[in-house]
Amino acid sequence: MAEDTFPTEGLAVATRGLVKRFGSRAAVAGLDLNVPRGMVYGFLGPNGSGKTTTLRLLVGMARPDAGSIQLLGEPYTWRDRRRLFRVGSLIEQPSFYP
Repeated sequence: MAEDTFPTEGLAVATRGLVKRFGSRAAVAGLDLNVPRGMVYGFLGPNGSGKTTTLRLLVGMARPDAGSIQLLGEPYTWRDRRRLFRVGSLIEQPSFYP
């Protein structure tokens, strides 16, 4: 994942061009997302539209194929979990990951 810089002042989460593929199928295709600090967001859509995959990318449970993520104004990679202590998420079917 490229660690592009982009303006994120006042944003808790920001993505640019986020992509996750499973074989030839793009579950997330070029997502640009801005979540202001202090806001609560949800994902709505039909089954298979990439909601859970997007959330897993944002909390480090999946590795993106392309794009950039910033949490709390700093570049984030799927291995860097320091800032995740300040991010909450709820997935419909709870799972435990080491």
